[in-house]
Amino acid sequence: MRLIALDYGHKKVGVASTDESGTFALPRAVWPNDKHLLEKVLELKEKEGAKKIIIGESKNFDNSPNPIAEKIDKFKKELELQGVKVELHPEIFTTVEARRIQGNNEMTDASAAALILKNYIETQDNH
Repeated sequence: MRLIALDYGHKKVGVASTDESGTFALPRAVWPNDKHLLEKVLELKEKEGAKKIIIGESKNFDNSPNPIAEKIDKFKKELELQGVKVELHPEIFTTVEARRIQGNNEMTDASAAALILKNYIETQDNH
């Protein structure tokens, strides 16, 4: 089952997707977080035939929502209104980890999305 993951940020959104089997996460793109984001995500979902979109759930260390969490919830609801299955998956330090692995470059947020997706896939395999 093909999946898409988003590392949702104030200015940019990292995008990753799986291979056809749904077992390998690949960084795809970094898009500006603008008025075209919803349309781009829906187009990618349709083009890829993705069954679900995973969005990194951003929280503080004490598990309380942080400032971006409200925007993530709003975007999740917009996708669901379009009939998209969306799941939040905890993410912490994915951007830091992506920078550690590859350095800081234009695909860092996409790599962070791939880390979210990889972790999601691993947690599903254990259920």
